[in-house]
Amino acid sequence: MIETRAAVLRRAGTPGEPPPFDGFAVEDVLLSEPGPGEVLIDVAAACLCHSDLSVMTGHRPRPVPMVLGHEASGRVAAVGPGVTRFRPGDPVLMTYVPRCGRCRPCAEGRPALCEPGNAANVAGTLLTGRRPFRDGDGELHQHLGLSAFSHRTVVSEASLVRLPDDVPLVECALLGCAVVTGVGAVVNTARVEPGTSVVVFGLGGVGLCAVMGARLAGAATVIGVDPDLRKADLARELGADEVLPGGPDLVEELRERTGGGADYAFEAAGVPVAFEQAYAATRRGGTTVGIGLADPAARVPFSPADLVATERVVRGSYMGSTIPERDIPRYVELLRAGRLPLQRLVGERLTLEEVPGAMRRLHDGVVGRQLIEIGGAAA
Repeated sequence: MIETRAAVLRRAGTPGEPPPFDGFAVEDVLLSEPGPGEVLIDVAAACLCHSDLSVMTGHRPRPVPMVLGHEASGRVAAVGPGVTRFRPGDPVLMTYVPRCGRCRPCAEGRPALCEPGNAANVAGTLLTGRRPFRDGDGELHQHLGLSAFSHRTVVSEASLVRLPDDVPLVECALLGCAVVTGVGAVVNTARVEPGTSVVVFGLGGVGLCAVMGARLAGAATVIGVDPDLRKADLARELGADEVLPGGPDLVEELRERTGGGADYAFEAAGVPVAFEQAYAATRRGGTTVGIGLADPAARVPFSPADLVATERVVRGSYMGSTIPERDIPRYVELLRAGRLPLQRLVGERLTLEEVPGAMRRLHDGVVGRQLIEIGGAAA
């Protein structure tokens, strides 16, 4: 067994009640050696995401105790039997849906919907069914196959993409969720066309990446919507033409500013009311894409007659409809070319020991991504 230090969620909360911050702490735990098809990773960096917070609040039900963290980069420390694509020292990006390569979604080129991968994530295991973390009381569950809030972790090789040796490994952690989810929703799911109008609801890390994606796709007009106007300057820097705070006249204002309605609207906050507004703000024939993970019990009303008569499109986007082996190298090249300024997304740089406090600040609202430098650039 390997000793490591990790951020462990001992109990989850109930939606609508205060989050159990006292049930989340950094502890010494044990980690088993990698088994067949598995890889031991020295984690370089991991970012806090609302999906981590949603597990704590209970809005995203997952088994506990669990080692959180799913947006991360690192280096291979050791490989288990049968692993041939990676070797010790390789820099890697972790992706939060392991790909079995055999189920129907994988065969259709939609690995984000991998059936065994998603089943393992819900169960809190690796793709192999193992839970490599444990403490004195027994096994600890795996978060989205990664559990990256730890100095070391064991993951399935199907959760990894090799990175070039010359890219900034710490900043590349953002590619694992914020970029693949936000940029991917724009370029893969919606396939935004040049010269069109885009509205992005919610300007957290994923929403800001959707703004960048809209500019990369050649959108002529990009409007951000977020009640926290502290995010406005950063959103404009990353490509938004303007940022609106919302309000009772928001839909009418958006329709006016986009000449009758947006071509594309992205809901990145996981807020049902925002999804309703996103749909209402699109033009006839427009597309609304849901990115944010709302409370599973939430419902959004639609008029079937309106949907038919206006030929609007409503789509979900999970992990940005990403094919990691295809898309991650493309994002790396955009990073090299200066067209994905990931360093601007970072609001705070913290240590692993500071994760519990950072989770509180995430709940209260922060600007930019909180990046946890676990092993540093040399990890």
